[in-house]
Order: sequence, then structure tokens, then C-alpha cells
Amino acid sequence: MALLTRTQPLSKLSVNPLLNTRSFLSPRLASMAQSRSVSLRSYIVTPKELSDALSKNVYTKLSTAPRIIPVCASWFLPNDPQKRTGQQVFKEQRIPSARFFDLDAVKDHDSRYPHMLPTAEGFAKAMQEIGIKRDDQVVIYDSKELGIFSAPRVGWTFKVFDHPYVHILNNFRLWVEQGYPTESGEPEDMNDGPSHYPEPSINPDMVVKYAEVKEIAKDYGKEGAEGIQILDARPRGRWAGTAPEPRPGLSSGHIPGSISVPHSELLDSKTGALLPAEELRRIFEGKGVDPQKHIISSCGTGVTAAVIETALGEAGVGRADDRRLYDGSWT
Repeated sequence: MALLTRTQPLSKLSVNPLLNTRSFLSPRLASMAQSRSVSLRSYIVTPKELSDALSKNVYTKLSTAPRIIPVCASWFLPNDPQKRTGQQVFKEQRIPSARFFDLDAVKDHDSRYPHMLPTAEGFAKAMQEIGIKRDDQVVIYDSKELGIFSAPRVGWTFKVFDHPYVHILNNFRLWVEQGYPTESGEPEDMNDGPSHYPEPSINPDMVVKYAEVKEIAKDYGKEGAEGIQILDARPRGRWAGTAPEPRPGLSSGHIPGSISVPHSELLDSKTGALLPAEELRRIFEGKGVDPQKHIISSCGTGVTAAVIETALGEAGVGRADDRRLYDGSWT
């Protein structure tokens, strides 16, 4: 039996939500959104907003209404000094009724690179196995240990596969500190067996592949080359080539012309939460990011690159249709 603890929230987190969840919907799904009451409308949501929404969306097996489903996306680097895993911290403490999205399992199993995007069939199968339906609102969150880290990658993955209602919690550490309910132990079965999740379409315009990035790198500095900006989320030492990569045998350094934007600089140093929009804008301006140019987000394997992408969206830097993420990234 899971252990549930409840206390009253202690404080509020102020976040400026600039990116509406409908901004990435297809016309068909936008029409669906207009015909239903969506209780969470911004991409980035606070603990209070999620708690209020969940209190109005109590799950029962007899209900046919669309649900709000917290999704734990906790993930740790392979060189984590404490050898932690996402599954481990999910069982230790989670939002009640949360499901676990395993980045190391929901991936392209034919690729030799870690957690590359799965196929549409693979994504649908994963959703069926964890009991998520197409019309569920999913709220992705990270571990309290790391703060914002891997949740943006999972949120981005849901958007790539055109899931209509996706949000990021900012963040689980604050959820815990502000006294919202958590549970531990083996999760109770919240499903009546596997859900039905149709094989989705994929949005290729959100992803950039190796061959194109290679050509961008080769053309860097040449006369007439396109002004495409690559933002790198890894710690600056890895970008500069002065610190090792976490994966054995992989040299550090950076793609020619890329800009170092360590994902940690986009977060509050105490809470691990994404900084407010105005602060994010100042950081990107200070890095020389031109919002009029195409932007590619990169990192070690494509996980924290999504932190940059999320921060760009929250800050309103660059158009959503002019930003892409490099799947696989430096690896």
C-alpha cells in the first residue's frame, strides 16, 4: 500500500506562463481543445495550479471525463555519483496517481545511441502500457533532487508526437517543499488494463538530424553561410573541452560556432525551477542569441537541450516553428 502524506501548501511560486498549450496543436486538435474545458492552459504550471486542477479532477474508474495525469520523468546521468535511477526516486516519493516515463526504455531500440526518439508505434505502445489516453492532460515533472532536468525532454517528446495537452511542472522540489501530497512505495494500479492510444503522427519540423548539423558545422564561418544558431546546454567545461563527458570514450568539445548556454544557468540555483521569463530573456540576450535567426538546441544526448527549448518558449525568444532540437546531440 502506498503511503500518502498531506499538509497545507506554505507558499506560492510566481511564474510567467507565455506559452499556451494550444500553440503547438494541429487544426483538428485545436478544435477539440475549444470544445472542452481545459483546466491547465499554460505549458509551465506551478505546484498550486496543478494541485488546484487535480482537486477538481478526481480520478474514478467509472469516470469517462478526460483526466489530468502527473508523469514522473526522473532520470540521472550514467555517471551519477549516488547511482540513482528514475525508477528508484519515483518509488521513494511521487505525486499521487503519477505514472513513470522511463527515458531509457521509451526510445528507438534500433539505434546505438541512448534514448533517441522512439517510433510512433513505440510511443503509442508505451502510452498504452502506462495507461495514458490520447485526451489526457499530462503534467511532466522531474526529481526533487535535480530540479528541472529531464522533464522538458519528455514534454518535448509528447509534443513531437502531437499529444494535445502537455504541461511541465515547475517543479517537484517546490511541490514537496510547499507541502503538497506525495506517496511512496509500489504504485497502485490506476488503470483497467492497458489504455487505447492510437499510433500518432510525428512532427519532423521539431527535430534536426545529424547530417544537417554536420553541414551547418562545416559551413560555419564561411561567406554566405546561413545564420543558424546552435545552443549547447552542457556544462561549460564539457563545451570547452576542459571537462570529461559522462560517457566513457566520448571526447568533450563543441560543434563549431555553437553557443554555450549551460542549462543550470536557466534555473533558480536554490529551487531548481525554471527562471521567470524576463530573467530568461536577459540571459539569452547576454549570450548573443538572435531571436530572428533559426535556433537549434543541443546537449550531450538530447535531454537538457529540451531545457533550452523550454526556456526559449517561456521567454518568447524565437518563433516556435523556427526552433528545433538536435536528437542525439553531442554523442
